[in-house]
Amino acid sequence: MPNSRILFDRRWSILLPLLLAAGLVLPGCTGIAFPTSSQTLEHGWDESPEKLKLTLWHNWTGQDLNAITMRKQLDKFREEHPEIELLVEGIDQDAYRHRLKTMAAVDELPDVFVMWPDWMTREFVHGGLIQPIEEALARDPFWTDRFIPQASQAFTVDGRLYSLPMSLAPSSILFYNEQLLDQYNIPVPETWEGLLQAIEVLNRHGVIPIAMGNKTNWTAQSGLFSALADRWTGSEWLLQAAEQSGSRFTDPIFLEALELMQELVRKDAFQANFQQLDSTQMRQLYIDKKAAMFIDGAWAVGHLLSDAPDEILDSTRLALMPSIPGGKGSPSSIPAMVGTGLGISSRLHGEQLEAAYQLLYALSGPDAQQAIFQSNTLVSYKLDLNKEAPRLFRELHQLTENSELAPAYESVLTSAALDVLNEGIRELLNGGEAEEIAYNIQAAQVLSLGKFR
Repeated sequence: MPNSRILFDRRWSILLPLLLAAGLVLPGCTGIAFPTSSQTLEHGWDESPEKLKLTLWHNWTGQDLNAITMRKQLDKFREEHPEIELLVEGIDQDAYRHRLKTMAAVDELPDVFVMWPDWMTREFVHGGLIQPIEEALARDPFWTDRFIPQASQAFTVDGRLYSLPMSLAPSSILFYNEQLLDQYNIPVPETWEGLLQAIEVLNRHGVIPIAMGNKTNWTAQSGLFSALADRWTGSEWLLQAAEQSGSRFTDPIFLEALELMQELVRKDAFQANFQQLDSTQMRQLYIDKKAAMFIDGAWAVGHLLSDAPDEILDSTRLALMPSIPGGKGSPSSIPAMVGTGLGISSRLHGEQLEAAYQLLYALSGPDAQQAIFQSNTLVSYKLDLNKEAPRLFRELHQLTENSELAPAYESVLTSAALDVLNEGIRELLNGGEAEEIAYNIQAAQVLSLGKFR
């Protein structure tokens, strides 16, 4: 058995540079303070000695149907496995990724936890934090055979599979109020020029063109910039820049994408306080008819179905990011990731590992995939759409089916570079220099790649 101190030092040496780049570890600090107001301790320990104990972290804390469905799946698991005692901690979506990365650095992750595919999975594997799941998958071929090809690729590192997704996450959908646009004779924006014209007309009539909530730094990047940049640079450029195999984030084409993003601020596309509101408040501006549009991931459909009145739902339509003349990207693409999966701690073995496998199956197996799909959430799993599903979800499903899935920035950038990009987009929208922001992203990606190659 390897010396635990050596293993800890190896993990720390890998993850510390990522945290430093993200500003999560500060010189002189003797401890790390974590957000607590958004966390909920759902179940305490049962002190019965005969019960096997397992800890789980998740981000299903909202009141949207998907979050409620996943919590119900947990309740079902408890009923079916009374011999297992779960200590479940739900952490707000906006705080979850920060908490996960910080606790990974000090080797204090729970037994099972929601994690992102691609680079986060790779970093956790290289840090020795999680273990592969092939043994669990071999028990039910029907489960694994129905995933889309990208599902396993996103969680595969060095030929080993570490999780499977519980959803599919197109990250950039244009939501618009058809009634409001018709009221001011505004066509649905299909081109960049059409979008700028719509912004101008809506501003003249005192309506926020695009509601934005970038308080937590990721919304503007994930929902808007990822699609805008793909329209301009094309997906192949992003993949090459991410791997540093012929393209760089300091290339002129990327600077031009940053400047297009900045143009939206100059045209007053967003409300004045867009950097102070979160994504929930952003959607509320739209629900209150103060904004004609907002741009968010597919998950926003579930939030609207839970929170919006029928009047808003009836007039809400979905579209892709408008095309940009001269851009190299496909006008029919959507940046997307296969959804989050469950990571299983490398510490687990024996009965605890078996319990973790059972939990993995309960939350991402065939029955769970069906329940998730019925909660108006897209899945990376082959299922037939229920004709009785809400109209907005059916439109989302059709839009996704008819579109190309492009790589999202959060799936191909290292964690450190993604944090720098998110902060950089915030600075850009506050008037920052595109050249400096691009240089910082490039430096973070190069530094991180050097740690993992």
